[in-house]
Parts: sequence; C-alpha cells; structure tokens
Amino acid sequence: MTQSNLDSILAELRDSDSNSTHFDESWSQGRSAFGGLSAAFAVTAMNKLVDSDVPMRSLMVSFIAPIPPGSVSVETRIQRRGKNVIQLSADVMSEGNCCLQAMGVYGRGREAIAVPPKGEFHPPPKDQGIPFMAHAKRVPSFISYFDGSWASGGLPFSGRPETELDLWAKHQVDMSEFPTEALVAIADIPPPVVLSHFDKPPVPASSLTWSLEFLKPPEEVPMDWFFLHFDMEAAAEGYTQQSGKIYTEDGTLCALSRQCMVYFGPPPSEN
Repeated sequence: MTQSNLDSILAELRDSDSNSTHFDESWSQGRSAFGGLSAAFAVTAMNKLVDSDVPMRSLMVSFIAPIPPGSVSVETRIQRRGKNVIQLSADVMSEGNCCLQAMGVYGRGREAIAVPPKGEFHPPPKDQGIPFMAHAKRVPSFISYFDGSWASGGLPFSGRPETELDLWAKHQVDMSEFPTEALVAIADIPPPVVLSHFDKPPVPASSLTWSLEFLKPPEEVPMDWFFLHFDMEAAAEGYTQQSGKIYTEDGTLCALSRQCMVYFGPPPSEN
C-alpha cells in the first residue's frame, strides 16, 4: 500500500458508493491513524448527506479504539433535519469494529446580530519558530504531510513544565475541495501540552474526546497558513484537558478546540 496525500484519501471516500477508503502507516500516530485524519473520514462521509451550501458549525468526536493502517468505512445517519440545522452521526469502522463516533452539526446562516471576537490578535512571525522536523525527539510520521514550526517553549519532550503551546501549520497539498476536513486536520496537529513536561519519549498519549467549533464556515477560511494556540488547563491521574484557538495567517479566529486526552507515563524524575 503506497503513501497517499490527504486529498486523495478523502476523494476516494467521497467517490465511494460504500463510504470506504484506505490509508497507510505514514498517517499513523502510534497504533492508530492520526486523529485529524480519522475525524476527517467522518466529516467527508457526513458531507455527502448535506447540501453543499449548508456549512458545518461544530464537530464532536469520541475516539473509541485505534484505527490501524488499511481499509476503513463510515456509516452515517441523519439524526434530525430542521429548518436551518441538520444533525448527523458517523461511525468510522475498521476490521468490523467501531473505532470512532462523531456528531456533526450543520447550519444555514441567517440574519442576526454579529459580535466579533474580543480584541485583535497578531500572530508572531513564522520564521522565528523551530521547524517541525528539526525537533526530532519524537515526530509522528503524519507530520511529514504538513509544513510548520513550533512557535513557543511547550514543545513535546522538551523537559519544560509549560502549560501553553503555539505553532504554525499548513497543508502541503491543495485542500480546496475539502475545506472542512482541512481545518479539522490542522486543528488536531498539536500534541498534549503535558508532554512538554517530559524530557524524553516514549510517553504514549491519545485523545478520548474532541470538540471543534467553527466561528465561520470553513469554505470561507483561506486554506494557507494557520496559527494555533493551545492551553493545558489541568493534568492528573493520566488525564489532561486542553483548549485551543485556530487563527488564519492574518490573525482571524476561525475555530475553537477542546480535548480530553490520556497519557501513560511516570512523573518526570527529580534532579
């Protein structure tokens, strides 16, 4: 099975009568597919049940089991179709098992009061960070499909007790046919911020649940560089919670992220 770019993996799913596609180990993160890829499977399949002029407003994901490289399929259902809002569910299946469940909320825009996000935001220059591949203590293979850099001290396995992580990221391929999936994949690149507290791998970690809210239709978001800022609120007993903001290159806030994650590692040794 050869490597595939994200657009071709999703195009296979979009064009499949059986809602199926495949990916190889280059998209893996430990034992499973990169979470942004597996969530994108659900989005692509749900999009097939919704008119193209109705954008996704929020995505809720539960990561149930690892998705190994190979074939996957997606089972979708419309839970409710209202006048403006449509709610759907999707099960991502692998080897006969449900490995991911997602709820997608789609909604038509309508006339309403507009309240902009608080304050202006100006991302730091892209050329001041550390390129993804230059911090090679533990770089998951899927990172090779993105350009980007770590823009703050909360790098994984840096041995620094940080609670924040900033980074720049962009797709290496044209994702204009899959704007929602493109933003979903970008938003899931940041690792658990708690990994910055450890000075060396391995410390296995993965998401349990993930919520992503779109402040504007993904179809209206420029698919170029994104700046991501993530905060870790807490970490204890092997569970950690973090939230994130995803900005376009000009500092426009376009999505909000919230995750509950697990990590498996002893406390860092005392010096």
